[in-house]
Amino acid sequence: MRTAATVSALALAALVLAPSAVQASSTADAASAVLASSAQGSSAPRSGQGDPEPTVTPQPLAQGTLVDSVAYGRHSRQRMDVWYQSDGLKRPGVFLIHGGWWSSGDKKYMTEVSRSYAELGYTVFNINYRLSGDAAWPAQRIDAFDAIATARRHAALWSFDPDNYVVVGFSAGGHLATAVGTYKTGGLPGLKGVVGISPVVSPLTAYIDGADTLDPNKRKLRQAAIQLAGGCAPAGKCARIWQSMEVSEHASRGDVPVLSVHSQDEFVPASHSLQLKDRLRQVGVEVTVLTEAGIEHSAPLYRLPGVAERVQEWIAGRLL
Repeated sequence: MRTAATVSALALAALVLAPSAVQASSTADAASAVLASSAQGSSAPRSGQGDPEPTVTPQPLAQGTLVDSVAYGRHSRQRMDVWYQSDGLKRPGVFLIHGGWWSSGDKKYMTEVSRSYAELGYTVFNINYRLSGDAAWPAQRIDAFDAIATARRHAALWSFDPDNYVVVGFSAGGHLATAVGTYKTGGLPGLKGVVGISPVVSPLTAYIDGADTLDPNKRKLRQAAIQLAGGCAPAGKCARIWQSMEVSEHASRGDVPVLSVHSQDEFVPASHSLQLKDRLRQVGVEVTVLTEAGIEHSAPLYRLPGVAERVQEWIAGRLL
């Protein structure tokens, strides 16, 4: 049985999922700065703050790999770990974005995934971002742009090819990854593809699915989406921010290819990614949606036999 709130949300979904030019201006500034860095070789998006130089604390690892802990902004969450070789070569890059309901999680949980891509020869950027308890949307998307721009600006420091990288996100991080991949007509310079592992592509779908269910994860995800939106449901004055959070709303020609992986019976169903696939197919952009048997979500899904290998193969096919 659907409650009145669910019916209202369904009505709003028809509006939110319709084509629109609504964009968050602060994110537009950040994305514009990323674009500018391509033409000027400098200038990272800065969210109204200074432009701190990377704080380099190299830690030697096996086979000459180093890890730098880098501040790309002044907030304590605006940091990333850079895994790289100090050989001066221009290596393709992989940006990793952790999950955690937008309200928790940390880059430390991506350490082994980071190591695996570094061992494949990529320069890896494992990023933290402001959580929903620190700042509401679109702060998280702005942070992703800031991290990318910082990496591109200091590419030579980390043997990184700034024109050849992908973004990989897990769960809520998959939402941020696909949001980066679909923002701005023409895409970000150098971005070749986006991967989502159980990506929450549609917070509005999560809100609706969590309304009348006994599944505790779906209920929790509904509340997490509300918190991401600043504490309000998708109605009235908050409709605009929910519209901004919908990845499919920003799909356009020139977006990069997307790979999404879901479990068949997990609490973030493949319908999230199929919405994006339908929208991007209309403008000629390739989206591949893979499903695995079971209920595994995010990192446990990635660890299933063969999943990481298929993701790595897809990435290798996108990077030069």
